[in-house]
Amino acid sequence: MKILLTGGTGFIGSALISALNEHEVTVLSRNPAKASQTLGGSINVVASLDQFDNLDDFDAVINLAGEPIINKRWSPQQKDRICHSRWTLTQQLVDKIHASSQPPHTFISGSAVGIYGDQKDTVIDESFAISEHVNHDDFAHHVCQRWEDIAHEAENEQTRVCLLRTGIVLGKHGGALAKMLPPYQLGLGGPIGNGSQYTPWIHLQDMVDAIVFLLETPAAKGAFNLTAPEPVTNKVFSQTLAKSLHRPHIFFTPAFVLKLALGEAASLLLEGQRAIPNKLEALGYNFRYRTIDVALGDIASA
Repeated sequence: MKILLTGGTGFIGSALISALNEHEVTVLSRNPAKASQTLGGSINVVASLDQFDNLDDFDAVINLAGEPIINKRWSPQQKDRICHSRWTLTQQLVDKIHASSQPPHTFISGSAVGIYGDQKDTVIDESFAISEHVNHDDFAHHVCQRWEDIAHEAENEQTRVCLLRTGIVLGKHGGALAKMLPPYQLGLGGPIGNGSQYTPWIHLQDMVDAIVFLLETPAAKGAFNLTAPEPVTNKVFSQTLAKSLHRPHIFFTPAFVLKLALGEAASLLLEGQRAIPNKLEALGYNFRYRTIDVALGDIASA
């Protein structure tokens, strides 16, 4: 299969490339030389979509690119970068698909569970009525909803669209966990706020395997929660992480400290979604890491 991948040098994308080694992968990167060095010489790298009039040469497109949403305070400029790094590129891909006479049969595009807003302990699957229950001023929801709406425009009789409503992706050498590990390793880890907010998580291996599963399952279309079947509260997550590292669990981060440090972006850590992957499991995907203790135990021993 010929696959066009955006976000190929990121935490998830670089792991996905290893799983796609039987396919011909082309990666879109703003820094082709660095991407080629990072990914290896067998991967085609292009600097811009402008070199393609259409996407007739590709069987599938996987769109994972986007400015990290939690790394910086949400200044107006940073919000703009977060939005347009997702929306603009996705629109360009959709336009190229529309320009194709033989378009890719599959378009897999990123999103996040943040589309659901803060839903406390309500169990959320893909049938959740977002328009009825979400504060539409919520920034994470706003970003994801527009992102999904644009991606949906690619759907036609020849192209199916899958949307990845991703939780916190757990792996040792990147993503959120890499930032969390140092304080825990020093025995300073603990819950955030009161710890009651749900943490929808997924092991990196399941994230990659699920994307490949959707790529290879013609019946798959629409939005999918890419989260493990057993989300846990932040307190349970924190206790389990400390235990897996054989460290104490006696500290906590007050909500006001996070708000001082991150401003509005603190909402991503203080709010949560009890999201479950009903559609993915209904199609037959079997999770390797269903529970947080097994997932974190695997990562801690790596």
